[in-house]
Amino acid sequence: MSSTAIHAFAARRRVSLILSAPTRAQQYEELTMTTETANIAADDPVLNSEFGIEMIRQMRAIDPYGSYDKLTPAEILEPFILTKEQKRELPVIGDPDEIVIARIKVFYNAIAAMIEKECGLMAAPLVNLTHEGFGRALITVGKLVVMDRTLRDVHRFSFPSLSKMKDEADKILSVALKLIGAHADVAGL
Repeated sequence: MSSTAIHAFAARRRVSLILSAPTRAQQYEELTMTTETANIAADDPVLNSEFGIEMIRQMRAIDPYGSYDKLTPAEILEPFILTKEQKRELPVIGDPDEIVIARIKVFYNAIAAMIEKECGLMAAPLVNLTHEGFGRALITVGKLVVMDRTLRDVHRFSFPSLSKMKDEADKILSVALKLIGAHADVAGL
């Protein structure tokens, strides 16, 4: 076999491997949607909390084709919850896809909406990510930055349970409201 034939064979082999490999979105959907047991109980009290209702509202807002209309609230929030075993199956290094980025934006949009409800001032979330999954999430109220988070490995963005997700949101919300109370003049600009 000549060297050009070997190179051509190797190139065809690489192309066939690339074409047959599942995309990251397919791997993630397979992990989150094909589990035998649901990670969220249908009667979980967090689903009826103010935060749970806002998360469902935000998820439905990014659904242009109405595919979430036939899903229960637990099924809508299911992709946010990954057990340790499911998270371990995700690659350590990976680029986030648009679905995961949309979920991150939904989480911070829900927190911003809750800040607006509590203080009556408009809260603006900003998520800035690189293609590698690193970046920042900010929430501003007026000229005041009430939340600044560094994001890493966003392709693995998830929570171990719905209550942990609510606890994280409540923690961010309480710090933001304290900052708004302490610096009301800046938040009002």
